[in-house]
Amino acid sequence: MIESYHNDNAIAIDEDGKTIMSTGNPDLATYIRSSLKPFQASAVIAEGATEAAGFSNKEVALMCASHNGETVHIETAKNMIKKLGFNESHYECGSHAPHDKDAREKIRKSMQKLSAFHNNCSGKHSGMLALAKKLNVETKGYTKIEHPVQKTIFKQLKRIMGQRNVSYGIDGCSAPTPFLSLKTIAALFQSLGSEKYPELTKAYECMVEYPYLIGGKNRFDTDFNKTLNGRAVSKAGGEAIRGIVIKTNKYGLMGIAIKIVDGNQRAIGVATMATLTHLNLLNQSEKSHLIQHISKPIYNHRNIHIGDIEAEIINP
Repeated sequence: MIESYHNDNAIAIDEDGKTIMSTGNPDLATYIRSSLKPFQASAVIAEGATEAAGFSNKEVALMCASHNGETVHIETAKNMIKKLGFNESHYECGSHAPHDKDAREKIRKSMQKLSAFHNNCSGKHSGMLALAKKLNVETKGYTKIEHPVQKTIFKQLKRIMGQRNVSYGIDGCSAPTPFLSLKTIAALFQSLGSEKYPELTKAYECMVEYPYLIGGKNRFDTDFNKTLNGRAVSKAGGEAIRGIVIKTNKYGLMGIAIKIVDGNQRAIGVATMATLTHLNLLNQSEKSHLIQHISKPIYNHRNIHIGDIEAEIINP
């Protein structure tokens, strides 16, 4: 028996931009949220800001991350802000409890105060602060659309996408982020692995080299990026959005975008695996390493297994 439904919109394009598969409305304009982080990071890299700050590949990976707030993520963010000669007060992302349950419990027991370092976007904001320093502009207000930091980022986005006019909203971390069609998001991710843009290649390679920094424990992006080992990169965002670039023999360099209509994050992992399986993009070894994401078990308050979240593609 089925209790609840989460419908999705998805599209997969081949190397020539041809649609290989779509579900729902592939032309849906949706908020890309944190799936944009590798591309925001690319603007920082292109301006030479990461090099000027002395950021390591590990720290560049955190710029592309929506991390769990585990110790390795917090310490990496703190090291980045230290290299910039700034402190937590310079961040404009706000604070929230870590996504990781153990990290939250650790903070609760230690009575530690939540900080901007715990914010899953702290790496991205470290990158934006690095860009402000490189541009030699005031850091205050760096999240405003009219600030030189955001102007530089949006100029980079428009260059990659070939679009002049972009609608935008304000993300959970206060940074402006565009609304894009799923087809545009798929093409954007395709560019991430195309090697046409050195700054995007750098972001791609750092995400591959440090997959744990991208999410953390029990996170799809981390598990997927580690398992595919350089063949693909995935980056999710809030309200259940995900972009993927994957190198294939059959379709060449593919771009994939998936959006769960009601924004429920619990459905995005299984929907992603259903899409990849339908397209036969994973070998048996890769599937076995990602088996925990194919079906998501549901447990009640007594830890009794009472059901599963599963995905099925109907009339793609």
